[in-house]
Formats: sequence, C-alpha cells, structure tokens
Amino acid sequence: MDRAAALLCLIVFGNTFSIGAFPVLLPEIGRSAGVDDVMLGAIAGAFGLARVFADIPAGLFITHHLRRAIVLGTASLAIGLLCLASGGPPWLLILGRALFGVGHAFGMLSGITVIVRHARRPGFALNALEMSAMLGVLGGMVCAGFLPAEWPWNKTLLVAALPQFLGLLALPALLKAVPLEPQDGNPKPWFSRGQAPEGQDAHRSRISRMTLLAFATGAVIALTWAALGQFILPLRAAREFDLPRTGVSMLLAIPQLVDVMLLLPIGALADRRSRARVLGTVLLVLAVGIAAVAYGSLPWVIAGCVLFGVGLAAWMLPVGLINRDSPPSRVAWRTALYRVGVDSGVFLGPVLSGVLAEHGMLWLVGGTCAGLLLLLGIGLLYEDRRGAIVASSRDRDEAAGAQDPH
Repeated sequence: MDRAAALLCLIVFGNTFSIGAFPVLLPEIGRSAGVDDVMLGAIAGAFGLARVFADIPAGLFITHHLRRAIVLGTASLAIGLLCLASGGPPWLLILGRALFGVGHAFGMLSGITVIVRHARRPGFALNALEMSAMLGVLGGMVCAGFLPAEWPWNKTLLVAALPQFLGLLALPALLKAVPLEPQDGNPKPWFSRGQAPEGQDAHRSRISRMTLLAFATGAVIALTWAALGQFILPLRAAREFDLPRTGVSMLLAIPQLVDVMLLLPIGALADRRSRARVLGTVLLVLAVGIAAVAYGSLPWVIAGCVLFGVGLAAWMLPVGLINRDSPPSRVAWRTALYRVGVDSGVFLGPVLSGVLAEHGMLWLVGGTCAGLLLLLGIGLLYEDRRGAIVASSRDRDEAAGAQDPH
C-alpha cells in the first residue's frame, strides 16, 4: 500500500475510537449531566448535524487546498475531544460533538481524495480505509467498556480516545507523503468544484430509479445506525436490561465485529454479482435485525445485533450505484450530495429518538426504520430484476438482428 494511504488508515483508526466510545457512555452522560432525553438526543445528534453542514463546503475547499483540509480536520477533532473531556455543561458537550463532526467530515473527505488522486490501488486502499475506521469504532467500544467503572464518563472518554492523538503524531509524515498540488502562478479559489474537461458536461446525466433508491438507502441506513446503534440500543441495554458499562459495550460491539468480518466478503460478492441484488438482500436481513433490536428480549436483541452488523457491512454499496449512470465530471458532486443525505440521517436518528422518547413514542423509531429498509430492499431487488430482463431482451434483439441479413 502507498505510504500516504497507510498513514491515512492509521490516522482514521485512531480518530474513530471516540465514535465507538461515545454511545457506550451515553446513559452515564444523561445521568451525570441531569438532562432529559431530548437534550441527550441533541448532544448525540450534533455530530451528524455538523457533518451535514460541513460536507459540501469541505468538498469544495479540498479541491485546491487538500493539505490545509487535512490540518483543519485533525485540529477540529483534537479541540472537540477536549470540549467533551471537560465534562462541561450541555452546550459545551454539543460544541464538542459538533467539532467532532466537522473534523470527521474534513478528515474522511480528505482521505478519500488523497487515495483517489494518488494511490496506485485506490480500490484496495478505500476498502482498507473503511476497515480501519470500523476497527477504530470497535476498539473505542471495548476500551470504554473495560476501563474502571468508577471513573467518570469524561475521563473514560478521554482515555479511550487517546489513539486519536496518533493523528497529531502522524500528521507531519502524512503531509510529506501527500504530493504537492501543481501551481500555475494563479491564486486558487478557497471553494471550487474544479475545472471539468471541456465538453464533458455537455449533457445532463440521467437520474434513474436505481440512483434514487441508492440515495434513499444510504440515508435510511445512516438513520437506522444513528437511532438504533447510537441511542436506542445503549439506552435499552442500561435501562431495560440493567447491564453495566461492560455489558453495554459488549452489546454495542457485536454489530461492529460482524461488520468488520463481513465488510470485505460482501464487497467482493457485490463485485462478482449484481451490486443492487446484494444490497437489496442485505437490507431485508437488516430490517429483521432492527425489529429484533428495537422490540425483542435480550436474547433476541443479541441475535438482532448480529443481523445489524450484516447490514452495516453493506454501508458502502450505495456509493457505486449512485454513480453508475453518471459521467466522470459529476461523480464528486453526486458523492458530496450523497454524504449530505447520509449525515442528515446520522443527525436525525438520535434527535428524533430523543424527542419521541420524551413523549413515550420511541417504539415508532424501530418500526419505521425496519419498514423503510424492507421497502427499499424490495425496490432494489425489483429494479435489479427488471434491469436484467430489459438487458436480456436487448441482447436477444441484437442477436436476431445480426442473424437476419435483411
């Protein structure tokens, strides 16, 4: 692997420890801060909301200022961690989570850009980057769960997130490994979509039903992960099943562990088979898992967590579908818009869950997410089947035309 890609994997691995540790500590944050479920949802959701607002500006900024974006992302993450570790009032916790969101938006977009622009094997490097992030999330959950239970939550979070400082230590080496951008003597704009090759955007790309389904799928998977994995599951574990911090950590680690185990196999299967068919099938499995996590007893919740992890392993599949019918000049723009939809789901999941929990209607979340996943899975399988029939009919017509001399 290229040196820059390897350093990015190391940095992303360290940066995602805090993402894994936070939901484990969510019940304790609510108790120690004395806040209701609405405020607790706002604290958890600030991460996603910040990413929603940062995604497109970060993408436009990275076009000509990639190295500066890497520095900004690393600094934002460090400051955000210090705000959270202070254990301060709710507004400071929200600020810390928001800075986390901005830092991760800049960090992930910068990392993807470095790999796409400069890696010799970008496909493998992107999979390695995603795997590093998932391993970091899993590591943060385990660390937060097994640190001394008598520690206050903010001390536990700070210690669990110490690998994040790998980013600060590795930053100089990464900046040296990233090639300098070509200079033509003209000042570069701070925000730009880039210069497209002449004539490449002469036509507008077609927006197919498959593309729309892929956009919706990414947003719903993110909403489901944020609502169930980052809010409902840890609260059910602590409040209904009376699990200690270690138990909450182990329960939350199950989906991440299954995700890490299946991420590459499902990606390889999607490369050999139809990406839409694999994604549609996984969504049906995920819908069953979400229903079990939201409504089942503890044994059913554990089984649901396994199915939840299967669904998370398909997290990257919609990215290929949204760009399937897009010209190269539109790929970056579509991906940025897709990330806005995904991060909107990350924001809305805990916020809506907190509001509904305050009114005794939290049961709506699990049913709604499971229902949407079921509909999207069926829709993807139907569109894949319809596309295969159309392609087969076209092939038969072309073969018949080739055989008919007239």
